[in-house]
Amino acid sequence: MTPSDAPEAACLHALAFPPAEAWGADAIRLMLEMPGAFGVLRPGQGFLLCRVAADEAEILTLAVAPATRRQGLGSALLAEAMAGAVVRGATAMFLEVSDRNAAARALYAAAGFEEVGRRKRYYADGADALVLRRGLAPR
Repeated sequence: MTPSDAPEAACLHALAFPPAEAWGADAIRLMLEMPGAFGVLRPGQGFLLCRVAADEAEILTLAVAPATRRQGLGSALLAEAMAGAVVRGATAMFLEVSDRNAAARALYAAAGFEEVGRRKRYYADGADALVLRRGLAPR
């Protein structure tokens, strides 16, 4: 994924998130231009943005279009991002997810992520953010 893919990713983000939470193309492009940032894109289906700093990776966002959900795409994007993070030197991956997002929490639990923290009332709707972590083993 490159910064030129930002418009496609923004369209996918708008499909996957409520309007107030959707990221625009400029925001996505700026994130992709950050040091250590990379993305995995499946045009018309979904994408994941990630960043690696030192030996830690962070998932910035994961968006799957509603029409392609429950087909394993989220798991595939996550696996590719974890592999990409390992190649870039990460030994652990972190993310934040709303405690109200049962589908995302199930995806991350199935991938071996565990809760390591909680940010109370982090999201605009008052939901807590769960901080999840998973160790990454070199392939």
